[in-house]
Amino acid sequence: MPKNTTAPGRSRMSARTRRLAIAGAATLSAAVLAFTLAPSGDAQTSSEAFSAAPVVFDQTQLKDVKASITDQLAGATVKADALAAKKKAADAAAKKAAAEKAAAKKAAMKAAKKKAAAKAAAVKARKAREAASRSAKRAALRKAAAKSYPNNLDGWIRESLAIMGKKGIPGSYNGLYRNIMRESSGNPYAINNWDINAINGIPSKGLLQVIPPTFDAYHVSGTSTNIYNPVANITAAANYAADKYGSIDNVDSAY
Repeated sequence: MPKNTTAPGRSRMSARTRRLAIAGAATLSAAVLAFTLAPSGDAQTSSEAFSAAPVVFDQTQLKDVKASITDQLAGATVKADALAAKKKAADAAAKKAAAEKAAAKKAAMKAAKKKAAAKAAAVKARKAREAASRSAKRAALRKAAAKSYPNNLDGWIRESLAIMGKKGIPGSYNGLYRNIMRESSGNPYAINNWDINAINGIPSKGLLQVIPPTFDAYHVSGTSTNIYNPVANITAAANYAADKYGSIDNVDSAY
């Protein structure tokens, strides 16, 4: 006996159901034919009459029944195939949607990574520019700090004025020059050994004839601590004059 096979898309239960349907339809058709072919005048309808009378099948009617059942089965098969095709299409659409979603997510992550890299590059470039700017400023400051002045009275006065400007000490070139020439004639090693300060043991020294206690009290940071240093002497004297007289420009005699 050949094995019972099942067509694609159909279960074993559906095949069994079709077989039962065919058998039932055949039995029903036979009963209908038997009832139809019985003589109209015969009023016997008992079970004995039916069982005794032979069942005669009309081939045309059986053919019609078989055709109807076949059509029904074909319709069921078409419907099952349509449902399977619809499910397959739905599965394919879901798979495609999932793939598109994954691709979109991957693209978004790639774009975010690219944006983060661009931002990091911009920050790095900005820091490099800032570092270059700071280096340029430091170089300018070093250049300004390295500015040299001639080693003479003009250079000493100009260097002192530059320091005085940074420290907020008032005074002008003319005021410094005038007082220097009166006090020491421009000699940075000049010493007064005859005035009251000298008598007291603390003679005035340097370009602007400053006594050591005054030099120490009004010494300007960043200059030499040597009282005979021209720039240190001028700057300390100008600082003292600013405190006592408002400015070295206001001094016209011994101070």
